[in-house]
Amino acid sequence: MNLQLPKEAVVIGTKAHPPDTKAFKLRLRNDNERLELRSGQFNMVGLPGFGEAPFTFSSPPQADGSFEHTIRAVGRLSKRLMRVEAGETLHVRGPFGTAWPLEQVKGRDLLVVAGGVGMIPLRPFLLEVFQKREEYGKVVVLFGARTPGELIYREEFDTWRRQPNTFLHLTVDDVPPGETWDGHTGVVTGLFSQMGIEPDNAAVLTCGPEIMMRFVARGLLLRRFPANRIYVSLERRMKCGTGHCGHCQLGPKFVCKDGPVFRYEELAGFPDTLL
Repeated sequence: MNLQLPKEAVVIGTKAHPPDTKAFKLRLRNDNERLELRSGQFNMVGLPGFGEAPFTFSSPPQADGSFEHTIRAVGRLSKRLMRVEAGETLHVRGPFGTAWPLEQVKGRDLLVVAGGVGMIPLRPFLLEVFQKREEYGKVVVLFGARTPGELIYREEFDTWRRQPNTFLHLTVDDVPPGETWDGHTGVVTGLFSQMGIEPDNAAVLTCGPEIMMRFVARGLLLRRFPANRIYVSLERRMKCGTGHCGHCQLGPKFVCKDGPVFRYEELAGFPDTLL
């Protein structure tokens, strides 16, 4: 397929994730076409009259050709997408970008660190690992959000915990009045004492605000996790999808073309990043 040519995708299902996020299950209208996506990559998703924007996939490849995007309402397009329902049509271009290193981390223990909607691009990686659970070592997920209500995919947590040798630890920054929370309170790096993973045979995948990923990466480096096995997603920096507009430039790299998934060692030290 010509990745630059928009394709019509039919919304076959939606699911609201409070407070302002929505998941869309889509399938290309043309039954003879399908997206050859990999977890960690992204699509340009558009709505005529409202433009398009990059969104990472929130599901791994599906046998029926469907795919998912989970989108938070922050701008003109994404806020309009909150009103889209099943049966309507969106335009997609892609998939673009680099993927999570599923093959490279086989046999290793996995530490997955997510902040807020940074869990969206990490979810498909986790689901693919769970599909072939015997091919990976211990899996530890550290997930933080601003409030309990912003812990996305909460309905899946029990299923994740039931996976063999898999551990999920949660934290929130604050508990607003009216919400209940009996878990950890504080930044996600405060969960490092609970991770129980040694650096010798481990790989790390992280996504969230760049300031969070900065402290995650540097905290793990101090614990002797190697920089070439710490993977970060800079999906928040993507713009045009092809690197032509220059807004995603990071030193000599373009997040839309060279990312969004990078090894930490590729990014450390650039003056225009918090990493």
